[in-house]
Amino acid sequence: MHFTATSPSTFVKFPLVLLKVFNCIKLACLFALLITSYRVSAQVASNGSVKGTVKTADGKAAEYVNVTITEASQGAVTTQSGHYVIKNIKPGNYTLVASFIGLQTQTRQVVVTAGGTTTVNFVLSEGGKQLQEVYIQSAKHNKFLKKETEDVARLPLKNLENPQVYSVVTSELMKEQVVTSYVDGFKNIPGTGVPLVYNNGRTTLLSRGFVTGNFIRNSVAGYNFNSIDPADIEKIEAIKGPTGTLFNSSLASFGGLFNRVTKQPFETARTEITYQTGSFDLNRLTADVNLPLNADKTVLFRINTALHNEHSFQDAGFNRSFFVAPSLTYIVNDRLSVDLNLEIGNSNATSAYRLAPDTKGKIFNVKDLGIDYKRSFANNSVDYLSRQIDVYGLIKYKISDNWKSQTMFNKTYSSTKGFVTLLTLVDSVKKIKQQATKEDYPYYITNVQQNFIGDFKIGQFRNRIVAGVEYYNQKSNNANVTVTMPAISYLDPGAAYNNFTADKLSALVAAATPKTSDYVQNNQSSYAAYLSDVFNITDRLNAMASIRIDRFDNKGAYTPADGKTTGNFKQTAWSPKFGMVYELVKGQISLFGNYMNGFNNVSATSFDNTPFKPQYANQWEGGVKVDAWDHKISSTVSYYDISVTNTTMDDPAHAGFSTQAGTQLSKGIEAELIANPFKGFNIVAGFAYNDSKITNAAAGTGLQGLRPANAGPARLANLWMSYRIVSGGLQGLGAGVGGNYGSQSYQTNTQTFKFVIPSYTTIDATVFYDKPKYRIGFKLDNLTNEKYWSFRLAPQNPTRGTLSLSIKF
Repeated sequence: MHFTATSPSTFVKFPLVLLKVFNCIKLACLFALLITSYRVSAQVASNGSVKGTVKTADGKAAEYVNVTITEASQGAVTTQSGHYVIKNIKPGNYTLVASFIGLQTQTRQVVVTAGGTTTVNFVLSEGGKQLQEVYIQSAKHNKFLKKETEDVARLPLKNLENPQVYSVVTSELMKEQVVTSYVDGFKNIPGTGVPLVYNNGRTTLLSRGFVTGNFIRNSVAGYNFNSIDPADIEKIEAIKGPTGTLFNSSLASFGGLFNRVTKQPFETARTEITYQTGSFDLNRLTADVNLPLNADKTVLFRINTALHNEHSFQDAGFNRSFFVAPSLTYIVNDRLSVDLNLEIGNSNATSAYRLAPDTKGKIFNVKDLGIDYKRSFANNSVDYLSRQIDVYGLIKYKISDNWKSQTMFNKTYSSTKGFVTLLTLVDSVKKIKQQATKEDYPYYITNVQQNFIGDFKIGQFRNRIVAGVEYYNQKSNNANVTVTMPAISYLDPGAAYNNFTADKLSALVAAATPKTSDYVQNNQSSYAAYLSDVFNITDRLNAMASIRIDRFDNKGAYTPADGKTTGNFKQTAWSPKFGMVYELVKGQISLFGNYMNGFNNVSATSFDNTPFKPQYANQWEGGVKVDAWDHKISSTVSYYDISVTNTTMDDPAHAGFSTQAGTQLSKGIEAELIANPFKGFNIVAGFAYNDSKITNAAAGTGLQGLRPANAGPARLANLWMSYRIVSGGLQGLGAGVGGNYGSQSYQTNTQTFKFVIPSYTTIDATVFYDKPKYRIGFKLDNLTNEKYWSFRLAPQNPTRGTLSLSIKF
């Protein structure tokens, strides 16, 4: 294994960062110790107790079931043997409730006598096997663990059986961290870095050193050109490595993809309304309403909605949005079910901060610019409107005991209309240029998939197979005009600072000379077929083999002004995948290795208009997965090596064109830990080291042997620890602390010019009180008021407080 050398300053800073993290761990453990040491010193003799057992329909003990007394707000959680005890209850008549997420709630009436112990036993209607499935899905014992998913392999494959690496962020974790922005959930995924926000609210993050978008929803295209509201998110799945075999390459990077899984209806009526307020004039109201629509519970309905209003910490900038997502499930019979989900969003916002350095200047670090951190160099009248409509459908049909059909479709409309902005430095004279593009940019996406999933034996060998076909189409109509204001001083702008208004920009747009490229239409499609088989050689050893063929048809960019089409081409690409998994300890520890391939169809323009070949990425990876101690410890550690061929880069001989002459290498280590070492205490931690470099650059580009600037920090770490009291009078009270670290990175990295983004360490903390009927939480982000920047040199939020109040019924 070979890694590039690191500067001495990095080695000096990194131990300091580790010291900060260890201090956080010590403080959190001390806090947990103080809380866990809380006990009622003596029980009042005149009070009574309730005890009993909870079992499943087949007589097995039911662990982690909540048993609560409604009137007294007291309760307990059943042990591994199914027992529970609730002490120090005042005499009287009470309602005892046994509940577990996803199961039917049961109630009993109980009389508590002075000094007495009343025994109440429950028998759940579910069997032990069914309850175990619910345990795995809800991970009540390790509440932030939801690794079991059918999305990664397109098959019901357990994490320990899957040779691919992936991370899952649950809605429970996002709720504990008081997440009000979708990208804040990515703080818990190793190697994602600081979110990159584009001018229309669209976001990307990092995966193994590659910029990776948020274009997949429920495993199909959910191409959202605007911001994504977290109100409808059940979990975020980060699937690592080139994934061209089972997912559309247009929606993934060579580092992986992010799949957002939305909330689905279930059989129990439930409503949760949440109001959140805090720094920067945050006002956010959300509602989650779930209702079965008939007595048989074959028609289920759920709706999630959000009303969001927030200003920037800078002198200008805002986001006002409305979002609603209704979902319907119709269980036709025991073989056929239909899911329909709709997302509708409307937003009025200012463009994200974006700053380009002066590549001919003498300043090489964003900290040395001297720009006021809270100045936006913008104006609230320079805004845009965005709209989003996503229609998703899933039809599941059980063909036989061994085969089922899965039909998925998605239709997306996503648009931006208004002004988006760009700031450019001229640091030789300490000035900044304000640029704005007035655009009307709608996207139209159609994605249809048909999968056949089988689970059968050939002789004594088990085969789990998915065979599918996919159609994807993306159209866009881009109308835009770009204008630039006179440069102003960025140290002392004076009255000229207020000239950047919509009225002045509109006047410049009206006076601009029309160009052919002011209106462009794009249309591209892909047709794919794929096959994947997981073959069990023994009960501990399995192999995965997958293949995909993709036909890409880019109809090019059409400019109606001159009737010309440029960049049109057709390409066919194959993508194989192989993997092996050996369970060293059955159901607890597995060793895995994989070879994965991905490709991207290249739409860039060469000087002689010659179509580019597809880019290919080949990954070799090996590691270990652990799911031990009754799911209390879940961890993945792996080493990967990704080589990319046919890399494109700017053509040094022809400005505005690209050349395809490069190769790129990305290798590194990733580690993740999700742990519940003792009741109430949870840990989510990750570390990622990525060594990326251009290994074969075109002459004159100045990139040979250098790390690509958009690969982000070489080292990234994340940590979250929380504790909640699980029994007694203060059950539901808890706190959490954690943070994120990123090493130094570059906005520009060439032989002739480098622009540095400094390393950063942020620390967050929360306290909460979570009860069956309500929840109160308070979160402080960036406790140390760290100044740090994204790849686009956008200043990130200073210390921020958020108060969250929820009512559940």
